[in-house]
Parts: sequence; structure tokens; C-alpha cells
Amino acid sequence: MKRGFITGVLDLFSGAGGFSRGFADAGFDIIMGIDNDRNAIRSFKANFPGAVALQEDIQEIDSGDIVSILGARPRIIIGGPPCEPFTGANPERMKEPLDRLYKDPMGRLVLHFIRIVSELEPEVFIMENVPAIMHSPIKEAIEDLFRKSGYPEIYFNVLKAEEHGTPSRRTRVFISNIRIDPPKSDKRITVEEALADLPPPGDGSIPNHEYISISARKMKRISKIRRGRSLYLYEGAGGRMLPNYIRLDPNDIAPTVMGSSRFIHPYEDRILTVREQARLMGFPDDHVFMGGKDDQFNQVGEAVPPPLARSMAEEVKKILGIDDLERG
Repeated sequence: MKRGFITGVLDLFSGAGGFSRGFADAGFDIIMGIDNDRNAIRSFKANFPGAVALQEDIQEIDSGDIVSILGARPRIIIGGPPCEPFTGANPERMKEPLDRLYKDPMGRLVLHFIRIVSELEPEVFIMENVPAIMHSPIKEAIEDLFRKSGYPEIYFNVLKAEEHGTPSRRTRVFISNIRIDPPKSDKRITVEEALADLPPPGDGSIPNHEYISISARKMKRISKIRRGRSLYLYEGAGGRMLPNYIRLDPNDIAPTVMGSSRFIHPYEDRILTVREQARLMGFPDDHVFMGGKDDQFNQVGEAVPPPLARSMAEEVKKILGIDDLERG
């Protein structure tokens, strides 16, 4: 192993730790998470008590801070900068593609991910975002920046979460210095299978599993929604209309879970609990989410699904030839 490294994972823009959960399930040591959201980093710390959890703006962090805390450089860096500047679901997305990367304040956070990677020189980095970040000339700009950071080969790995054991649809790109092409699962997990065996909400046996209160008027409207239909449509980029409050089909995979998305239970006239939504992302029931209900839903919807993350982590182990995952 290269001198000065620690065999562990640094998670930038960690959120509640979905990306880290998959790597931890594969046997990796999660050593640090950084996020500027107070409740998200509280969730990260609750789920990875042995890791350093920093509530900091990545723009104010440099490699010296990280190495000083850890005592060495992390061998692997993962993370998902905000996708809002790039996604077509954002009606306020900047018209010029490069403006999304260089002028949008949130878009520029991608540049800080690249900066941290450039300073720490990990053996492997993986940056998650929406496929729209590959629009030309954004893709070429990102490739050029990583190459100038010392990584001549850059891969844009487009993966579907539902092909790796996640009960909901989610297509994301994972930009890395290694090719990541994990084997696909033979089984698709349906909504009914994902929600099976959960007790009624509110019994206190499982965290984040409480009823979501809604008005009587909305309840009446929800009762009339058929499977696969939605209560609302909202406008995304380019005037595209997108559904929300969708009545789930128990025999199908769920639509993409987003921070703003709410789903209607397939059999009951109610909104899914945070825990039910988390199950649709493949989170285990002992992975907790802190803060208010909106905070919790956002943490679930903005995460990398743990089953997909684990599939990638297993590939990283193969590529690096890792058998012993003890610190070194």
C-alpha cells in the first residue's frame, strides 16, 4: 500500500450515509463524513459512531484539515455533490451547461470535490450525480479537471439502482478513476416485497416509522388515486411535468425516490412513512434519520441506495485486490 494512506473511506457530502452504508456492508472502514447540513451529519454520526463526522462547508475544508484529524490520507473518497444545478427536475436550472458547473453556487461544489481529490490523491474516488452532469461540455470539463489532478483515465459509470437490489428506480452516474461495472442482480424487488413485515406505523419498534399527518381534504383526494397515478404534477426544467404523491403499484418497482417525493401506500389511503420510503431505497431498519420529517425524507431521497453502493464497493475490493480490510 502507498505510504501515508489509511485503508478507509472518506465520504464527502455524506448526508445520512447511504453511500457509506454500502461500503460498510462490504467491509470497509468508514473513517470520516463531511456535510454542512446539521441533521444529516447527526444522522451520519448516529449510524457510524466510530467515524469522524464534520458539519462543515466543503469550501472551507482543505486536505491539511482532513489529514490532521485522521493522521493519514484516506485510500478511498466517495461522495455526491448536489445534483440540483444539473437535474432536469429543477425548473431554475441555468440555461448554459457550463454555467451550471462554474456559476451556480451549488454546481461549483463539484469543483471542490475535485479539489479535495487533487489534494489527497486517493487510490480510488467515486463521485455520484445525475446523468445530466454528462451533458457536453460539462462532461469534458470534469474530465479535464480530474486529469489535471493526476488521474489520466476517467470513467462515467451509469448504473441503475433497481438492477442491484434496490426496490426503486434510480439511474445515476458515478464518475471515477476506475471502471465500475458490477454484476446485475437476477431478482427485482417489488414494492410489496420491500414493505413486507413492517408493523403498523407508530408502534415504536422501528425508528422513523410514524404516520405522516395530512389534512382531511387531502386524505379524501388521496382515496381516489389509482395505482400508478399521482395527486400532483409539478414543472421541471424545460416545462416538463413531473408527478408527485404517486399511488404505488405493489407488484412493481417504485419510482425514483427524491427528497421532495412522497408516495401513497399501495393499499392504504396514507402517505408512506420515512421508514417505508427508506426501505424503497434499500436502507436497513437500523439506519436512523435525525431531524424533522422533511429533513428525514430529504436524507432518504438524496442518498445513494445502499444496495447499489455495496455492489460498487465489492468491485472496488476486486480492483484493489483487497482481502484484509483492517486499517493499514
